[in-house]
Amino acid sequence: MNTAQYYIESLKLSPHPEGGYYRETYRSPDTLPAGSVSERFAGSRSCCTGIFYLLQAGDYSAFHRIKSDEMWHFYAGNPLEVHMLNHNGHSVIELGHDLLAGQQLQAVVPADTWFAAAPKQGSAFSLVGCTVSPGFDFQDFELARASQIEQLAPSKAQELLRRFPSRNLS
Repeated sequence: MNTAQYYIESLKLSPHPEGGYYRETYRSPDTLPAGSVSERFAGSRSCCTGIFYLLQAGDYSAFHRIKSDEMWHFYAGNPLEVHMLNHNGHSVIELGHDLLAGQQLQAVVPADTWFAAAPKQGSAFSLVGCTVSPGFDFQDFELARASQIEQLAPSKAQELLRRFPSRNLS
């Protein structure tokens, strides 16, 4: 099995401001004009974007949300847990190759859903891809405040905030 460092070097991944490593691999040359998809987007957006994203053991992506649907694709390494919070409560998707154990090769985080991700406990690393449509723009990115997590998952909030503490990106 290849190591995280092998993928970081081979795929030319860079540190992501939200944790882990990434590289944008696709940005559609076509754009959607402002207001053509939804009023929630302040300006035009690429039709679609894609990245490689790698998280190592002990690393995580803190709770955040974006205004687009985000499809996650599992490529290599160990299983990745994606925790989601919305008005229906808390749910977890496990991305990985063991389909008989309920892992998924790909899954969608719906627009405006709070989510965080980390390699499953005991894992060395997880290499995934993320496809966003309409395309990703940092204008559409919002980090969660503790109060938002507490409101959506009162019984699990402390556990989730301990596992996925917020990151200060300023």
